[in-house]
Amino acid sequence: MLGAIGLDEVHETAYRALVSVGAADVQDLARRLTLAEHDTERTLRRLERHGLAARSSARPGRWVAAPPGIALGALLIQQRHELEKAELAAALLAEEYRSQASEPAAHDLVEVVTGSAAVSQRFLQIQLGASEEVCALVTGNPIAVTAGDNDAEAQAVGRGVAYRVVLEREVLSQPSGLTDLSAAIGRNEQVRVVDRVPTKLVVVDRNLAMVPLTSSEAEPAALVVHASGLLESLTGLFEAVWREALPLRLGEGGDVDEADGSGPDGADLEILSLLLAGLTDASVAKQLDLGLRTVQRRVKRLMELAGVTTRLQLGWHAYERGWVAR
Repeated sequence: MLGAIGLDEVHETAYRALVSVGAADVQDLARRLTLAEHDTERTLRRLERHGLAARSSARPGRWVAAPPGIALGALLIQQRHELEKAELAAALLAEEYRSQASEPAAHDLVEVVTGSAAVSQRFLQIQLGASEEVCALVTGNPIAVTAGDNDAEAQAVGRGVAYRVVLEREVLSQPSGLTDLSAAIGRNEQVRVVDRVPTKLVVVDRNLAMVPLTSSEAEPAALVVHASGLLESLTGLFEAVWREALPLRLGEGGDVDEADGSGPDGADLEILSLLLAGLTDASVAKQLDLGLRTVQRRVKRLMELAGVTTRLQLGWHAYERGWVAR
């Protein structure tokens, strides 16, 4: 947890041990840390250079921890200062980069990124830079970026960034489709599905977007779009697809009271949500690791609960009764 201020795991563990015992000699601390004595002494000396530990004046041969509130506070202030200097340097470099562009006005609006590694890196960067919301259209044919590679998404959500994602139905049929979907919904992301999305797209904070420029697996390219009329069009495209998409909710009971056992359970709602998303009985059975007859039997029970005779009627009644959300 203290890596951000320059301490690795060994030094953080040593400092925590000193804080917990108050004072310790090298031999005692070495036993606690399961380190050699010379490694422990080297660790203590580094903590001393950081102002986190000192030799005890009252008890020779023993080391004591510096008060965390003072010592760590000083390191945090120093780190903030270094970050501010880095931000200023980045801003100056960005200004210099723009001033050297042959067409600065056009360059400020769009940027072409070429190559699988570069596209993937830029995709992660713009998410790591998100502060409010990320909107995405996801196709079933990833080239440079795959859902499993995108740790930046979980980091952004952890910072409070909201996600709205529209999936192409084909994504749900992929081997990891349901797993990735469950993980996204578990992070409180809003997820919807349509038959097909018009293009891959990610819009960040409504001031930056990324859209594929080519679909070549050999040399993929993407367009990074800054605030402009083009960005407004891409944002409008996402909102139009979002309005028409079907919300997905897995394993949630909504407003249904299941206390008496007469309503649909979590498995029923998972099956119903996937059926309404367009999956076949066989696909649902495969995704949820259930038998085909089990899926069909549960669907029949849902129809009986709703008092309907067709699946079309079941979908309508499911919305009316709050089993699924529109």
